[in-house]
Amino acid sequence: MILLGALLVGGLFLPAPGAGQWAQVAVEENLRAEPNGTIIGQLVPGSRLRVVGSEGSWSRVTVEGSVWLASLQARGFGAFDLVVTESEGENLRDEPRGRILGRLGEGTLLEEVSREPGWARVRRTAWIWTPSLELEAGAREEATTRAPAAEPQEPPPEQPRQPAPGPPSPPSPTAPRPATEADGPPAGEEWMRAGPSRPGLLTAPAGDTLARAWSGADLRVLGREGNWARVRMEGWIWLPGNVGAEPGDGGQAESDVVLREADPSQISGDPERYQGRVVELELQFISVERAERIRTDFQEGEPFLLTRSVDAGRGFVYVAIPADLLPEVQRLTPLARIRVTGRVRTGAAALTGSPILDLMEFQVRR
Repeated sequence: MILLGALLVGGLFLPAPGAGQWAQVAVEENLRAEPNGTIIGQLVPGSRLRVVGSEGSWSRVTVEGSVWLASLQARGFGAFDLVVTESEGENLRDEPRGRILGRLGEGTLLEEVSREPGWARVRRTAWIWTPSLELEAGAREEATTRAPAAEPQEPPPEQPRQPAPGPPSPPSPTAPRPATEADGPPAGEEWMRAGPSRPGLLTAPAGDTLARAWSGADLRVLGREGNWARVRMEGWIWLPGNVGAEPGDGGQAESDVVLREADPSQISGDPERYQGRVVELELQFISVERAERIRTDFQEGEPFLLTRSVDAGRGFVYVAIPADLLPEVQRLTPLARIRVTGRVRTGAAALTGSPILDLMEFQVRR
């Protein structure tokens, strides 16, 4: 919880940066639509921004960076050109595929500066807690030059930075979960209950999404790192054996039966039905790619086939490549037709809504 306060240095308030000065974010901090108002994103330490004004302990700043175009939608009205539509928000980077400056929340409005394939250069003016900023060296010297002369004093001891007032983001309530005779945890363990926003479970702070916690799910808190909590969730999944098969009759589990009639549009249209099922699809090979961090249904750097369906929809299908098949896949010729057998990792990717398969085998169609 971030507490209300003001940073005191040697008994004096830290002066606010002047308009037009460049500054860097010293600690992870929220970006707000107005002073102590709605949180529209977070910035990481080292992110550079321009101070354009101040109000009390708040600085009005302009931040600029690159955002993955698929997570944005154009607006035909108002002062802003784009809006973030990705439900988990989207990274703001210093350049396409570059260093992450922070993360913008769903619904954040942005000005478009320029565009290149797959990326938009955007700008947003908003508010940030002044004590979380550090003026860049040149700006400090300029401010010192303008300041009135004063008697030399010994520098005051460095004080810890005071966090901004208000919560960093709408948190899920945490509280000790009462122990029960059957399965309750020992007294003193910390638990939290997932709220209606269905928070994502990530591989690491700001990492890839593994799953979502449904509203009301109980999560055990194992540790904390800043505003992140490491949690554990337990549950059950449907894992049938030889469903409907008598011993020795060679029957297959339902999840292993190859579905040859399904097409990509059906899979993406009913992702829960097809998740985990084995399908056979006729596809056109485009290229072999490596997953970026933004593709949360993959491990970062995981190789995958970029393909297109050969049916009327011509939709994209992504096929994750296991290490043992990668050399063979890399010999494919662009635009070759292939028959792919794979297990559906997800029927609708978080980033694009297209199906993702785990490759089991493939054949080149002549």
